[in-house]
Order: sequence, then C-alpha cells, then structure tokens
Amino acid sequence: MLRISFLIALTLFPAASLAQGFGGTVRVVDGDTLDVGGVRVRVHGIDAPELGQRCTNADGVRWDCGTWAADEVRRRIGARSAHCDTVDTDRYGRTVATCSVAGQDVGRMLVAEGLALAFRKYSMAYDLDEKRAVIAGRGLHAHRFDRPADHRRTVREERAGDNAAPNPDCAIKGNISRSGNRIHHLPGQADYARTVIRPEQGERWFCSEADARAAGWRRARR
Repeated sequence: MLRISFLIALTLFPAASLAQGFGGTVRVVDGDTLDVGGVRVRVHGIDAPELGQRCTNADGVRWDCGTWAADEVRRRIGARSAHCDTVDTDRYGRTVATCSVAGQDVGRMLVAEGLALAFRKYSMAYDLDEKRAVIAGRGLHAHRFDRPADHRRTVREERAGDNAAPNPDCAIKGNISRSGNRIHHLPGQADYARTVIRPEQGERWFCSEADARAAGWRRARR
C-alpha cells in the first residue's frame, strides 16, 4: 500500500517539486548576496544598499551604510549553516532563493532589523516587516538614504553621462567581453546604457555598423 501511495505521489507531483533545495556554510558577499556552500545566492524578496552606498545621519554626515549593512549581516549569519530553496536565476547567473539559518527566515530577519528593504517588485512577503522597521527607526531607517534600486539607477545614469560618445554621429559602442569577444552595441539596445567604453583596453566608438563589422565587431544580440 505504501509503495502504491508513493507512486501516486510521483505521478501527481513531479520529481522537481520534491527537491529539498540546498545548503552549506554561509559566506556573506554583501547585504543581500551570499555564498551558500558553492552556490552564489541572491536572497529573494529583499534589497540591501550597495557596497559603498552612502546614507546621511541626523547630523548631516554621510557614511558608507552599504558596507555597514554587509558587516552586520556577516556578524549575524556569516560562517553559519543555511538551508535554501531556489526560486529563480537572475541575469547575473546567481541563484535567487529563500534561505533560513537555525530555522529563521534570513530575508525576514534582515528586513525586520532594518539591514535590507522589502523588494516589492519581486515579492510582498516582507512588506509589513519593513513598515514595522520604519516605524521603529531600526537600522537603515534611522537615517536618510536612497532605496538601493534608485541608487543603482542613478549610478547607471551617471556612468552613461560620463561615457557619452565624443562625436554624437559616432555613438556605436565597440565593447570587448571578458572572454575576448568583440561586440558592438547600438543606441537603444538592452545593454547599451550600461556598456562603458575603455579605449585603453582596445574598445572604441564606431560611426556605422559597416565600420564595426569591418573591424571585426559583431552586433549584440539584444
């Protein structure tokens, strides 16, 4: 009877749904990114300030709250054992997952203590935890700061401004990838704005696609 029940369960629920996730010792990369065992994990549903991101305290002093948040996360869960369940994979190849340490939801703990924010774009799971932390003035909420997503957008825009084409008529970006591939990006393509041209590394601007192709650069796929 037990064997029959097990076979029915396998039929109704695919094997993937019975997966137990993964686990390992935690190494903290930043406020919302961990290495768990050999897996790089972006904690699902939260967003922490970037390393080097600055907050402003009540006296008007700016300080590196991104590094502080990472250090606080490290103090709480660094070198401890975590269990994680995969939710997705992000565009950087990181495993997006919910994780727990000693039975405590890591995302909820970090948001409740004001070390990270609820990332409502992807999950509402920690919405109330953030609101309680704001009311209590815990952690980051005792200071003025930009939400991490807004900070990243500002940085991208500043980099794009600093990396404007020297000649507006020659705005095609000839980038060289880490693997050595020569790829050109047209204005309006997905990665154009965040692609930075480094002439000292052999990258360059092109005035036309024909020029780029002739020089050995292929067009970006997105």
